Amino acid sequence: MLALEKVRILEVGSLTPSAFCSMIMGDFGAQVIKVESVESRFGVSVKGKEAAYYPFDRNKKSIRLNLKSDAGREVFCRLAKHADVILEGFRPGVVKRLRIDYETMSMLNPKIIYCSLSGYGQDGPYSQFPGHDINYISIAGVLSLIGPSESPPVIPMNLIADFAAAPLYGVIGVLTALVARNETGKGQYVDVAYMEGALSLLTSLSQWYFLDGIVPKRGETLIHGAYPYYAVYETSDGKYISIGCVEPHFWERLCRLIGREDYIPYQVTMSHYYQGPEGEKWEAISSDLKRIFLTKTRDEWFDLLIKHDIPAGKVNTLDEVFSDPQVLYRQMVLELEHPVYGKVKQSGIVPKLSHTPGMVRSFSPEIGENTKEVLIELGFSTQEVENLRNVGAAA
Repeated sequence: MLALEKVRILEVGSLTPSAFCSMIMGDFGAQVIKVESVESRFGVSVKGKEAAYYPFDRNKKSIRLNLKSDAGREVFCRLAKHADVILEGFRPGVVKRLRIDYETMSMLNPKIIYCSLSGYGQDGPYSQFPGHDINYISIAGVLSLIGPSESPPVIPMNLIADFAAAPLYGVIGVLTALVARNETGKGQYVDVAYMEGALSLLTSLSQWYFLDGIVPKRGETLIHGAYPYYAVYETSDGKYISIGCVEPHFWERLCRLIGREDYIPYQVTMSHYYQGPEGEKWEAISSDLKRIFLTKTRDEWFDLLIKHDIPAGKVNTLDEVFSDPQVLYRQMVLELEHPVYGKVKQSGIVPKLSHTPGMVRSFSPEIGENTKEVLIELGFSTQEVENLRNVGAAA
């Protein structure tokens, strides 16, 4: 049994982040139908071997509808009547113009859970602004905190708003609404904003601002690597290792290991979470640790530190990640058998459930691969499907 195998999801107007959102639910059994344009795939086009390795649409079916046409919209409405969830990633207002918005769909299906993922949310002065991850994390205050203090903000990969914020909060929102529906019998609207999700990830820092008006500065706090006990160090082979000796007993072990017991008193205090090091001693300790870590290779340091129960991590490149023994043991590399391309690898499933674990049941379909199949299951005859194609309502 899969945990969500009775949940039916319609995905429409999706970019990769919203496709990631439904992918997670599909991994745990949700029946996902991806509604795509008759013109082209929204955001990314995958076919052939690319589709085999494309994880975001695994466990889904793909149909192509022209939602600007009355006939295409009617098909979508018939699908919505039997759906539990509609997930959309258009800019606010688009689904209203297409007449497939929450108000319209909830009249057809009062139990529908309708989730919208958008940059700044469905209302407010920024709701119609265009944007991408870099813009959302800028507004949320995240970008101002990334990078060294003496440099401009460092642009991270689009992991924060595009993948850590909007899709994961989308999953949380949908699953929470499903639980609520079990109690109330009613569906509801789930409004997820990329910017708000990113801002919520700053909760550990915003507490200090709300408490005392403290504004942490980029590169100058504990979590930015400003202190030697929580930092990244270059090793003799030109690679890097991270240490996270925030707890005093871990820092003490490291100091004793490197023969610098005199550094033990220089431990974390609460103020380190929101202000930078003060005094020359901190700079001297950092410089000394930089020198010490250059005396061994990254892997030698990792083995030695872990042997002494000191928090450390190899700074892996992507090729190293997918050969890491912990990554492999935890099945974060899936090796799947494709009927055409043989052994295919994809990223693994998170989280791990003991009784109803997720699984990959099918590869990503090519665009519109399942149009005829889905429409016939919906009650259309073969001739009606052909008619829809002939008038450009489906493809």
